[in-house]
Amino acid sequence: MTARVTLIPGDGIGPEISDAVLRVLDAAGARIEWDRQLAGAAAIERGLEPLPAETLESIRRTRVALKGPLSTPVGTGFRSITVALRQELDLYANVRPARTLLDGGRYEDIDIVVIRENTEGLYVGVEHYIGMEGDRKAAAESVMIVTKFGAERIVRFAFEYALARARRKVTLVHKANILKYTQGLFLEVGREVARAYEGRVEFEDRIVDAAAMQLVLDPWCFDVVVTENMFGDILSDEVSGLVGGLGLVPGANIGEGAAIFEAVHGTAPDIAGKGIANPTALLLAACMMLDHVGDRATAGRIRKAAEQVLRARESLTPDLGGRARTAEFADAVMRRLA
Repeated sequence: MTARVTLIPGDGIGPEISDAVLRVLDAAGARIEWDRQLAGAAAIERGLEPLPAETLESIRRTRVALKGPLSTPVGTGFRSITVALRQELDLYANVRPARTLLDGGRYEDIDIVVIRENTEGLYVGVEHYIGMEGDRKAAAESVMIVTKFGAERIVRFAFEYALARARRKVTLVHKANILKYTQGLFLEVGREVARAYEGRVEFEDRIVDAAAMQLVLDPWCFDVVVTENMFGDILSDEVSGLVGGLGLVPGANIGEGAAIFEAVHGTAPDIAGKGIANPTALLLAACMMLDHVGDRATAGRIRKAAEQVLRARESLTPDLGGRARTAEFADAVMRRLA
């Protein structure tokens, strides 16, 4: 069957890596009908809102989107267009798998998935200034929001993810030793959910600072990590660093009614238009998208071809130590498609 998918090429290097990824998908025989939409700076240039209603409506209609990196223009009402998409569509689960694809790095054989709660915590943006003695910005206050509902569904998502992929362990990361109420609730609910999976998936919990240290000292002790919003933001980037950086790691934002698959790196305006950007992260995000719509065979073929190119150090882009252009990397992947 043909899947209908919203495509947001993005800003900066976004259109270049999106074009490369679409070429690979087409060569692999992926049956996708694209609904191209705009967001970010590209939308502003067309006289639209940073997050146009048409784009949101498209994602609600198709229920699946592939998104390049977006810039949030200064002076708009959006703290982040990506955050706005997550909140508008209730994409509560952020999934960031990090696996060693490029040999010869500091760490080998890394295979960790960070699952982050996407809609609560400090990132809800409930904050304000507190005035004192004529200074209206004498202090600032942010509110961390954790609900039983939000904690339960993200931890359950992590366990179901682990079961579906034969993963061995879920590690819940928290700061309940200090934040007794918010993080305490997250841990309490997590332990409750874990009891339902006892005997099928191992469970442990770790304090966030200890987990961050252990990710550097012994990352192989982790499998699936589940945590709240801000900690997940930080730890997922740390885990990306273990395998070579954000250019090699895909991301997904998943909810009950929609899912957005994306490259998690920035728009890289310094190299935009030069044709040398690395499309690997968006290509692997597209593979996650194919898995999501039920085309696992095509996703597997593309992953295998991309991994072969990377391990052979064939046609690597400058960020990976090579001299190849974006299109040349895509050509190399296409040549290896079985």
